[in-house]
Amino acid sequence: MNGQPTAEVVDRIRDIPIYRASIEQGHFPILEKPEIARGFPDNWMTPALAAALEAGQAEFVLSTGTNHARMQIIRPPYFLLNSYYRLWSEHPEIAATWEQGCRRVSLTTVLATEHVARVNARKRGEDPAPEPALSDRWLDDRTVYLNLRLDPARWQRADVERMLGEIEEARLAHPEGRYHLDCSGYHLAHLVRKAVEWGLWERFPQPASIVHAYEYTPVNVVRYLRAHFDCPIVDLFGSTELGYLYYSDRTGRYRPYLDRMSVELLPVAPGSEIYSLIVTSVRNPYMPLVRYRSGDCVRTLDGSPDPDRIARFCGREKELLTSPRGPVAQGDLDDLVGGVAPRIFLHRLHVGGPDDEAVLRCTTFDGSPLDPAEAEALADGVRRLTGRRCHVEHREHLPIGKSGKYAWLATDGRPADGEA
Repeated sequence: MNGQPTAEVVDRIRDIPIYRASIEQGHFPILEKPEIARGFPDNWMTPALAAALEAGQAEFVLSTGTNHARMQIIRPPYFLLNSYYRLWSEHPEIAATWEQGCRRVSLTTVLATEHVARVNARKRGEDPAPEPALSDRWLDDRTVYLNLRLDPARWQRADVERMLGEIEEARLAHPEGRYHLDCSGYHLAHLVRKAVEWGLWERFPQPASIVHAYEYTPVNVVRYLRAHFDCPIVDLFGSTELGYLYYSDRTGRYRPYLDRMSVELLPVAPGSEIYSLIVTSVRNPYMPLVRYRSGDCVRTLDGSPDPDRIARFCGREKELLTSPRGPVAQGDLDDLVGGVAPRIFLHRLHVGGPDDEAVLRCTTFDGSPLDPAEAEALADGVRRLTGRRCHVEHREHLPIGKSGKYAWLATDGRPADGEA
């Protein structure tokens, strides 16, 4: 499969400057993020796009930039939200909570909360408050954002009590007392841990359905959430520029949601069974992406480059770790950690020290250090996985990044936020 676009896709992009040379040559190379930014927005401008921008049917936004440089894109208003809502409404296991009108309570990065508050303040011609009130954190009549702090590990009891109260308010707005919980898996796990620790678990309203999205969710975190919530827990995979592409069922199996999209897989290195995700999408009519490298890595059920057999999304291409056995992805280390020590909550691998030694720093759900046998098994596993001698360190706290997300890897050239 060469991944070249269909005649129908070519017809839809014919007037877009960035694609003119490819159309003339009859070949479309991989579209990289720097190429999208080069000459932006003139390299995307057509009379139809100019008219849409003038009419407010299209807008400029920035990608999150959590794991790569922030990229300016053009899309319809609420593009990602509408993609989420449509998938929620059609998912076979959670569509009922959409149809019942459940409120969506979102617990994710503080950056998302701040964005919603800024938009609402701008509508009133005001500056956003340093700590926005609940009324300023409603995205629409369906979705409210909870988090007001960068690092969820630093939430105080008052933060937790406030959030539990706001969840209860959203739940009571439904005639049957049901709500849908949208989250970063890490943030929800922090909230559960603190509610349990402070005797507030009985005050945590049980959701009717849960979606975790926005970032890679470790297997131990998924296991921890499933132990505390008796409802469907679904993972969504997507991005700001593409919308959502895949969803999991309650068993963790991924299903494609490729509305007006196609996918191809290219090995990240010769012979590797880690693949780079290449997407052609006309879902966004104002910035269709042809053979776009999203920067995400996947593994398949049988190691083949068959996109219908994607088994998991295993991290970001820019965060691959070189090893004598080939590239190592976030998901590879996560599988090791989850198989050896289910008590581990956060983990971060530090490499590039003396003799290329590795240090695996970990926190645990119960706060207790690993026992010597677990630590030894982890160190041995890291050595076999990466080719680096390793020792394991227990930490009470691992800092979150400025983006509100966690890094799994820190190197001499790329330290994790908050750590040297």
